[in-house]
Amino acid sequence: MKSHKLSASIFSVLFLIFIPARLGAQNSTSETGFIPEVGQKGKDVIWVPTPAELVELMLTMADVTENDYVIDLGSGDGRTVIAAAKKGAFALGIEYNPDMVILSERNAERDGVSDRTEFIKADFFEYDLSKATVITLFLLPEINLKLRPRLLELKPGTRIVSNTFTMGEWESDYEATSDVNWNSYNTALMWIVPAKIDGRWMLGTDELNIIQEFQMFYGKYMCNGKYISITSGRLGGNEITFRIGESLYTGSVDGTMMSGVAITGNKKENWSAEKIDTIN
Repeated sequence: MKSHKLSASIFSVLFLIFIPARLGAQNSTSETGFIPEVGQKGKDVIWVPTPAELVELMLTMADVTENDYVIDLGSGDGRTVIAAAKKGAFALGIEYNPDMVILSERNAERDGVSDRTEFIKADFFEYDLSKATVITLFLLPEINLKLRPRLLELKPGTRIVSNTFTMGEWESDYEATSDVNWNSYNTALMWIVPAKIDGRWMLGTDELNIIQEFQMFYGKYMCNGKYISITSGRLGGNEITFRIGESLYTGSVDGTMMSGVAITGNKKENWSAEKIDTIN
């Protein structure tokens, strides 16, 4: 996956790139007279709105539905929250600028989604994110890295969607580009929070020693005193796939248990494993 190693200095060109967005912001004026300015200073980053086409791509990638609880970190004028609500989800915007919060509330009311949206003035580093099924963000790489440990503690299967910027060594599960915004930030990246399986597991009378690196894992399978490598290990939330020799294992993880189907040639059989220890 191509790495996006960018810093805050890249925003120095945004006034040229986002002139249309700045002009569009004139239509997002609250009754208090506040007009957001592209590039205005925020607590952690300057404000640059995500283009509407990319907002749609991000939410489509995350397959947002009425069953989701979406949290947008640094919600700005509320556009991502409002777009998620229009898909039927309940969406929360966390924004540090109180004027932006008021503006977002008025924008949500204008678009008829006030009943499915909430905007709060808060520091997203201090806010409880555990209710989210989807988290959206447009932050700098160093802020993503600071958030990463908290995101990895969320419920397995939670989708994290970012405009352009990565999560360091945690590679994205999905990536797509919007052709509409070819001259600006136009890439959507999504990560699915993986279940935690690092450790020792008993597969019947045999043992699995698993080493996990984000959604990827590898290790050893011990049977009758012999070791066979665990390869092609990958997690998609609670869904799991891996290979042991010629056998393909698929299934799901449920806390300290996992189970599924193993296929070896034309033979299929059920499997289950129980966790017995965690590898430091």
